[in-house]
Amino acid sequence: MIGGIFYNRERKEDRIGSPVMAMVPLPSPLFAWPKVYHGKTAIRVSCFSNSTSEPIEARKPKVFDNLFLSLFRNKMVQETGWDSEKPGYQGLIEVAHRLTVGQDNSKTRDAAVRILKSLFPPLLLELYRMLVAPIHSGKFAALMVARVTALSCQWLMGPCAVNSVDLPNGSSLMSGVFVEKCKYLEESKCVGVCINTCKLPTQTFFKDHMGVPLLMEPNFTDYSCQFKFGILPPQEEVDDALKEPCLEICPSSVRRKEMNYNMDAHKCPKA
Repeated sequence: MIGGIFYNRERKEDRIGSPVMAMVPLPSPLFAWPKVYHGKTAIRVSCFSNSTSEPIEARKPKVFDNLFLSLFRNKMVQETGWDSEKPGYQGLIEVAHRLTVGQDNSKTRDAAVRILKSLFPPLLLELYRMLVAPIHSGKFAALMVARVTALSCQWLMGPCAVNSVDLPNGSSLMSGVFVEKCKYLEESKCVGVCINTCKLPTQTFFKDHMGVPLLMEPNFTDYSCQFKFGILPPQEEVDDALKEPCLEICPSSVRRKEMNYNMDAHKCPKA
């Protein structure tokens, strides 16, 4: 790699026919590089782009999505000691619900953090926190994890794009990830599952184990979600996301309303 460009050796013939080696530039994954998709030009994700939103054009083959789903589900099953009979994503959602059963919210969040940690080699997390997170006051690490999240987690969340977020000092940084419509929230149909198995434990995981502050802002009306890497979340007591009522599509909420339970039918019992 020279000056941000990867080079490849290519054999060519000189004027007298003897083979010579030529240096052919190849794009570095950290720098913007145009690609053409069916006549349209797209830009490879760059840690140093100044655009306000970057759709993630590169998608992994479905086999990798299935691999990630299987790995994540297996880790959840190990934590809960229970597995669903349903295959694929629907089975994953049932295991996520099971994670919230029989224990208080703090224990559910701790379990979700353990699941996230188990997906990475321990030394990798420690090295990232010690060596990468401090670079450029944490901005480089925030840029990196935003892009990795957008590229590697679409199987779980659905289509998403890297975007710009406003920092507390008044500047902006391309360290956000906007999820158009979170598949995990939509399929779980539960505010509590979102809060206690995703939002809060994910914020904790990135801050405590990767050294990157993260604020997640789920929208319980349109099911979108905004990740803001590099920004500290508010205290739980003043986090508006934790005050959201049950979703209209929540089966438990519908049953409580139908049976006229003497309780707040609008409050999610898992939140």
